[in-house]
Amino acid sequence: MTTTTYSLTWDLDAFFKGGSSSIEFRNFLNEIKVALESFEIEVNNWDSSKVLDDKGIFLELLKKLQTNTQMLGQAGAFVSCLQAQNTGDTKANELRGLVANYRAQLNTILTNFDDQLKNINEDVWNQLLQEDEIKELEFVIKERRDTAKEKLPKEQEALLNALSVDGYHGWGEMYDTLVSHVKVPFEENGKIVELSVGQAHNKFSNPDRKIREEVFQNWEKAWDEKADMFAATLNHLAGFRLSIYEQRGWENVLKEPLSYNRMQKETLDTMWQVISDYKKPLTEYLKRKAKLLGVEKLSWYDLDAPIGNVNSQMSFQEGAEFIIQHFSEFGDKLASFTKKAFEDSWIEAEDRAGKRPGGFCTSFPVSGQSRIFMTYSGTPSNVSTLAHELGHAFHSFALRDVHPLKRGYAMNVAETASTFAEMIVADASVNNTKNEDERLSLLEDKVQRSVALLMNIHARFLFETRFYEERKKGLVGKDRLNELMLNAQKEAYGDALEEYHPLFWASKLHFFITGVPFYNFPYTFGYLFSLGIYAQAQKEGKGYEEKYMALLKDTGSMKVEDLAKKHLNVDLTQRDFWEEGVKLCVKDVEEFLEATKN
Repeated sequence: MTTTTYSLTWDLDAFFKGGSSSIEFRNFLNEIKVALESFEIEVNNWDSSKVLDDKGIFLELLKKLQTNTQMLGQAGAFVSCLQAQNTGDTKANELRGLVANYRAQLNTILTNFDDQLKNINEDVWNQLLQEDEIKELEFVIKERRDTAKEKLPKEQEALLNALSVDGYHGWGEMYDTLVSHVKVPFEENGKIVELSVGQAHNKFSNPDRKIREEVFQNWEKAWDEKADMFAATLNHLAGFRLSIYEQRGWENVLKEPLSYNRMQKETLDTMWQVISDYKKPLTEYLKRKAKLLGVEKLSWYDLDAPIGNVNSQMSFQEGAEFIIQHFSEFGDKLASFTKKAFEDSWIEAEDRAGKRPGGFCTSFPVSGQSRIFMTYSGTPSNVSTLAHELGHAFHSFALRDVHPLKRGYAMNVAETASTFAEMIVADASVNNTKNEDERLSLLEDKVQRSVALLMNIHARFLFETRFYEERKKGLVGKDRLNELMLNAQKEAYGDALEEYHPLFWASKLHFFITGVPFYNFPYTFGYLFSLGIYAQAQKEGKGYEEKYMALLKDTGSMKVEDLAKKHLNVDLTQRDFWEEGVKLCVKDVEEFLEATKN
């Protein structure tokens, strides 16, 4: 049987040939311009008070909303891929500006549309929702209407949208520009080479502590050299966000992220409280790992270090085949989808200079495809990241038959599908190895994930909430940002580390993302939520795939508390569900401590 050799680079020509110089893409942008103009005229001419007399106009507006949203999603995804694969692509940066302008234009049109929704008489609104074609979209349009009621008058919201292009989002773009100039020097084969931040970050899982320490010192220095600029960028981005909140009368900085993630504050508070109550086993793990590495206390650059002498490496081809094999044990649809993603070159994984750091999955809604970005160097962590991003892509695939306006899921449930996929591979890795040292190493990789999601993300949440409270009073300088980050890390890690990463606020992209506010707690929510789903899947076996896909299909049209009640029969505002999830993490820790007690 002939095995297909999977490409380390993705195929973007399937969408638009020619990269950032693509004539096809320029033509597509012109199509977006025309579609937006048509949508704007129809929204401006719509009289929502007569919506019952001519429901056809309303349905046509919803159709145009769908078309414009999908086209802009396609354009945004393409530009994101261009920028990620080559941070020096100046044409891609220019294209991002064009897409941002069109997005702002759509937001302004939608501000007008939502204002019309808001003004529909309550009795008329209730009658409208009884119509079959509209009833299907009740959650989505009701959510739009309710959100509009909490915003400023449409003229002011339209002005904010216009100002945000060069203000709010402009600062987010400034961060990407600054990061593209960050280089980390590293001595390799007697020569000093300049690593991109993505390449340098991969060195933190190197078994040689001297290498990790050297990279970390140079890493900190590289971020510190531009810390004033990163601090200014973060302050202005946050200031813009806070000014909008103030104008809308939103006092709590978590109001927008909670609303965006369709969850109650009670759910979030309960989740963090349970995590805080179960930190002790995780700190015990950190102490044990320090002992295994022969140091008094771990430093930040030791967190991803492998233990023992196992140098577990998988080529990209081996990693892909391993993932497909174990996805097939969960369900045929997940496996066949993943195989297609590899065969059709949906993944950019090559380890080379000039790429942006991190990993992501982005959806191309017009084409019904996704693309995955990462830098693959063969570590178990890379295999986990690859599985994680494939989980995101499968989520989009599961929604393919759902009405396009009901596919807009929030980040907390987005992280559920990805983490679920990651867990399938992590468990398979641990259970399938016959080498005890390798099994221990893979088990530790699972525990590392718990540390990342229950400690690292907690530190991000603590930092960001405290930073925003201080930013309300004025600018927060780089030294104070370092101090806030250091305090957050010490609290989140139970003061278990020797050396921390105070400049993490500068090196972590998520603090500078403008499209999603507070991009931290959704990861932890998704992790623990997926643990609950995973436990159910293990009980029911391969037949659970259909139920799992049914849950994913509802993620764009339900609040998370309702989603959990319907599909898992649990109450997310209570401790029970979260405790069960955290206890599964603790079980891995206890297994690790038992295996390394001598």
